[in-house]
Amino acid sequence: MPTDFDTTTVEFDEETGVGHLTLNRPDAMNALSSQLSEDIVAGLRALNDHNDDGVDMCVVVVEGAGGNFCAGADINEFSEGPPTTEVDRSHYRFIQEYPLPVIAKIRGYCLGGGLETAMSCDFRIADTDARFGLPEVNLGIIPGAGGVQLISRLANPSVAKEIAMTGKHLPAERGAELGIFNDVHAPDELDDAVDEFAETLASKPPLSIQAIKKSATMATQTGLREGIEYDADTFKPLLATEDHQEGVRAFAEDDYEPEFQGK
Repeated sequence: MPTDFDTTTVEFDEETGVGHLTLNRPDAMNALSSQLSEDIVAGLRALNDHNDDGVDMCVVVVEGAGGNFCAGADINEFSEGPPTTEVDRSHYRFIQEYPLPVIAKIRGYCLGGGLETAMSCDFRIADTDARFGLPEVNLGIIPGAGGVQLISRLANPSVAKEIAMTGKHLPAERGAELGIFNDVHAPDELDDAVDEFAETLASKPPLSIQAIKKSATMATQTGLREGIEYDADTFKPLLATEDHQEGVRAFAEDDYEPEFQGK
């Protein structure tokens, strides 16, 4: 059964191990209010609670209601004064540090804070009608949650300057060419493509998936030597897991289907 927060809805598919979080402000094109930011965090926490209940939740898909992912910050809140740093960055950092893989399923507008939300996720899969950009320059500000930094890492600094300085709305295909989006599909194929990808991730050993996420994050935060040492230190204890034995057995026996338990 879905769980409703003020501005988000979360659902969990126990059969596939995939959770779904929907930004639910369609009349405002899912613009990021302080309430929506708080509800994203609350929704992700609620989904991860399934693991505390002994039910394996492996992957989360984030999308927007009403045909748009997220059109950016709720400008109406700006009249009440600038958001605090804590509120403004809370859900971005929470997604980045979330222990499970998070997939952004993108339709329609994915702008400003919406793009920063998507780039905080581990994967971004869009349809061909989606449009992305960082239009903050048109308001005399800059992307405040790391948009320039994130594009500089996903693509390169020159691309980040182009997107942030022009404020243009760009087609999803350009995002895929630049490495900002992982994949782009026809609108009527997006749901199936994201479901297939999410279920593929959910079928893998959870401890390995979580360790890979941490390793990739470290690659942008440390030097190469430290990153390699982290991988080596993480590799060794995984050899002693039950999931490793399952994988070895499946490799040796063609007709054996492994059941990974995160142990």
